[in-house]
Amino acid sequence: MTISKLAKACVATAALIAGAGVSAQTATAQNTDCDHRGKLAERYCDMNRDMVADLPLDQDEWVNPDTLIFSYVPVEDPAIYKDTFAPFMQHLEQVTGKNVRFFSAQSYAAQIEALRSGRLHVAGLSTGSTPFGVNIAGFNPFAIMGTDEGEYGYKMQVITPADSNIKSIQDLKGKTVAHTEQASNSGNQAPRALLESQFGIVPGKDYEVVYSGGHDRSILGVANGDYAAAPVASSVLDRMAERGAVDMDNIRVIHESRSFPTTSFGHAHNLHPRLALLIQKAFYTFEFEGTSLGKEFTDVDRFLPITYKNEWQVIRTIQEQNDVKYTQENISG
Repeated sequence: MTISKLAKACVATAALIAGAGVSAQTATAQNTDCDHRGKLAERYCDMNRDMVADLPLDQDEWVNPDTLIFSYVPVEDPAIYKDTFAPFMQHLEQVTGKNVRFFSAQSYAAQIEALRSGRLHVAGLSTGSTPFGVNIAGFNPFAIMGTDEGEYGYKMQVITPADSNIKSIQDLKGKTVAHTEQASNSGNQAPRALLESQFGIVPGKDYEVVYSGGHDRSILGVANGDYAAAPVASSVLDRMAERGAVDMDNIRVIHESRSFPTTSFGHAHNLHPRLALLIQKAFYTFEFEGTSLGKEFTDVDRFLPITYKNEWQVIRTIQEQNDVKYTQENISG
């Protein structure tokens, strides 16, 4: 998949920053009744029908904190990404003029609850948890990691121990397979939708599902022989292999899906419009090369602009097929 006109998006961001005050005045003049919210929780409104929560019309509800709290998708050792994102957080401080602190979320549910309660302002949410963040926590995704050519994405891979007798998806019958968490796309939602439609294998019926709590835990569990198999994100497996956290000689990939969008980056819906646009500017102007972020994410070199309405359409389709309900209880297994 590609995204074009990145330069124009950055120019537009700068222009919006200059005109944020005018936009805010226009917003407050609108009808305060909510005529449309789609699947958003009742506390949010979507008058422009872009599928994400609108900025509150009441300026008293806008948030402009002295310290921004930033979080990346939960992993087994959050300290890894606290250090990895340190250069970006410094850049975010320079662009916004705010202090920035890292929030080490232990689960998707904890991360989204922090967004919903106003304790988290800027975040990277996993592919599958992004719709939960949007609909129940007012998350507004606007960026994704990609390349100068506008390319981005990852695949669902089903992995087994290298010495396993499992050679195909059909061989999963009767086995114990580790899914990650309920909200995860490649770790749960995609296999539930795609393995049935493509192979006639129904997770939870044809094989036992256990929840590992994360992609890294599923990968290490398969490598150590704790699980017969696991569906995981190719991007996580690649990064763990590159930094030596897992030996690919211990793992075999038996299936790979088409590409999905990766982690979405966004902010809380109720940030002051000028601050929100400065946050976007920080993402679009950050240079990966020569930083710990560039060393960790070697297949990308920048943040690209996206919209939830367009880039997450395939994910919403998968979740609709699985009859997913966007509630806090359904985020984790």
